[in-house]
Amino acid sequence: MRSKFWVGILGLQMLMLPVTLAGKDEAPRQVRLGDVSTVEGVRDNLLIGYGMVVGLHGTGDSQQTVFSVQTLANLLQKMGVQFTASAVVVKNVAGVFVTATLPPFARPGTPIDVTVASIGDAKNLDGGILLFTTLHGPDGQMWATAQGPLVNGGYSAGGRGTSVQINHPTTSRIPAGGTVERDAAMDLSHLTQLCLLLRDPDFQTATEAAAVIERELGKGSARAVDSRRIEIRVPAPGAEVASGLLARVEILMVTVHPQAKVVVNERTGTIVMGQQVSLGACSILHGNLSVVITTEFKISQPLPYSQGTTQVVPQTTVKATESPVHRIELREGASVDDLINGLQAIGATPRDIVAILEAVRAVGALQAELEII
Repeated sequence: MRSKFWVGILGLQMLMLPVTLAGKDEAPRQVRLGDVSTVEGVRDNLLIGYGMVVGLHGTGDSQQTVFSVQTLANLLQKMGVQFTASAVVVKNVAGVFVTATLPPFARPGTPIDVTVASIGDAKNLDGGILLFTTLHGPDGQMWATAQGPLVNGGYSAGGRGTSVQINHPTTSRIPAGGTVERDAAMDLSHLTQLCLLLRDPDFQTATEAAAVIERELGKGSARAVDSRRIEIRVPAPGAEVASGLLARVEILMVTVHPQAKVVVNERTGTIVMGQQVSLGACSILHGNLSVVITTEFKISQPLPYSQGTTQVVPQTTVKATESPVHRIELREGASVDDLINGLQAIGATPRDIVAILEAVRAVGALQAELEII
């Protein structure tokens, strides 16, 4: 019997130089104002409902999922079929949650896509049909209905201990399977001002966007309230005036100044850095220390006729391996490419890069926001 216990210790030393930090500006770019902003009040709304999928080929909920059988009994009783839920044994139905997104300015009859997900122990929703389901919003009101055959992008099959599964067979979609039943359109006729909200807040972008709108609509027609909100004055109340005003504003080209940011996903080791990220002068010393502890169990047999007993004797071996320390020199205003090329040259893994970036940010040499997700 043999077991191994691995302990990994990362040795990381940062040696910072006393220099003045300075960032490197990225050339601004022109984009449509409608691509980087939204209209305040014009938004999607989430809908949810509980429904039942039928027509499954023996892959539905088991008898232990009591709410599926109860739902089936309630549906049949409404159709005049009287029976008790405990007397029914079916495997071709499944209880599901149905979700959808109600788009802005949706009118009754507008088709929407719906997503269906099993909430019981169904194995597969392939080939199922969603029965009539009402979808409700956060206010508890019914806003849409859904029904139709499911489109499943995965499958599962197997038997006798062997199975194969592709994607998620218990989650499906129904393209245009939902229908809006209530008017969700926003009334623009009474508005005296419109507000644009920037997706990425920035004072300079908001100020320049307001100046561009003023050049198009006239002086005093727009102003930047803060780093995200831009108010636009409507000349005269009316839905046609507001719609035409938004049509003119959305196509305007504005200068955006993206924020320097580094996004790190520690779970997957993924690192995404913008080109505008710059680094201060620093020296990075990086090395790895690996300690391996191996325990091997040996059987000790007693001599014949010695009245002894068989014993298990553990023998432990400790082995330590330490790699040489690697060094990276970065000059003032170094770019992301300089850092990545240096880290690749010393053979750093994605997890090592995460630790190095956190240490660089801790000492103030990373001229960007570090976001860890």
